[in-house]
Amino acid sequence: MSPHPELDDPGAEQPFISHLIELRDRLMRMAIAIFVVFLALFPFANDIYTYVAAPLMAQLPQGSTMIATQVASPFLTPFKLALVAAAFLAMPYLLYQVWSFVAPGLYQHEKRLAMPLLVSSIVLFYLGMLFAYYVVFPLVFAFLSGTTPDGVSMMTDISAYLDFVLTLFFAFGVAFEIPIATILLVATGLTTPDDLASKRPYVVVGVFVVGMLLTPPDVISQTLLALPMWLLFELGIVLSRVLMRQRLERAAAEDAADEAPADPFADGDGGRSVRPATAPTGKGGSGAVVGRDLDGGRIDDPDRWEPMTDDEMEAELDLLDAEESIGPSRASSKAAVLDPVEDKIQRANRLRELENAFAARQLLYQVLEEGDESQRRVARNILNQIDEG
Repeated sequence: MSPHPELDDPGAEQPFISHLIELRDRLMRMAIAIFVVFLALFPFANDIYTYVAAPLMAQLPQGSTMIATQVASPFLTPFKLALVAAAFLAMPYLLYQVWSFVAPGLYQHEKRLAMPLLVSSIVLFYLGMLFAYYVVFPLVFAFLSGTTPDGVSMMTDISAYLDFVLTLFFAFGVAFEIPIATILLVATGLTTPDDLASKRPYVVVGVFVVGMLLTPPDVISQTLLALPMWLLFELGIVLSRVLMRQRLERAAAEDAADEAPADPFADGDGGRSVRPATAPTGKGGSGAVVGRDLDGGRIDDPDRWEPMTDDEMEAELDLLDAEESIGPSRASSKAAVLDPVEDKIQRANRLRELENAFAARQLLYQVLEEGDESQRRVARNILNQIDEG
């Protein structure tokens, strides 16, 4: 049985004093995992190196071979490759340990987003390495061997070759993480899909600059890295749009589920009667405007949501300010001080006025997770104003 059973549950909250112990234990688990995989790979280290060197060996002139210029290179180079391969193969378990360490500090909606991104990042990193080995290496080595000057024999040192291919593996693995980075930027409120799309010309130039810095000095490898990065950026924009649409649909569905089954404003014929401009107050006394009928009157329709006007928004926020300004005696008669969710709404609105959109979005996402249907409507209206601003 584990001496720290609470550490085996990635969703369990832990006291601050246990974090250092947990970090130590998880780092030890990660080191042990790499060591175990390394022990399994080391007997095949030379075969693994032969497999990795195959793209270059296929392009060498007839009778040419790779060489070892250092005394210990024939042993240390395959040893190094086996160790790096062990870390790459153990990556899913390593990232799981990282996830388990940070999960208790995440909100529920953040946990729902983090796990798919974690799995996707692993898959994309492996895809980047496979793309480099099967597509980039044959073209790059064919180009390099074809440009060898007359009278020069191409005999690459095995240690230099390993450093070269590991750099490309890492570069393409990281480059394929662009969709994950794009989704995270949108999910945290730092930017929007439309803003990213408007920066497309700068991104195209940037990916070619990155390709120039991370790849050998030839136009083929630079282009083969830049083009996938650009396409993955476009994929990230598409996926981030889907994410934002799903988030709004989920919030609307939660609002509809919170609606009471009985409608006191329904008329005798089963229709909807016109109601005042502001709905009855929910938790904390905040009202919510729901929709409009054909004549401009307000109706209570949980399946419809329209942004509030500026006057209506000001009225909502005035109600929240009034709640916050209640004196101690009056607050005790109401059995509570200002609701913490409404406090987050007020703080988010002040941050919006100060043009701190990122911090405001974080508070509003918490309101969408924790608040009642009335509070979520107010949060969505503020989010709508931030997006329009």
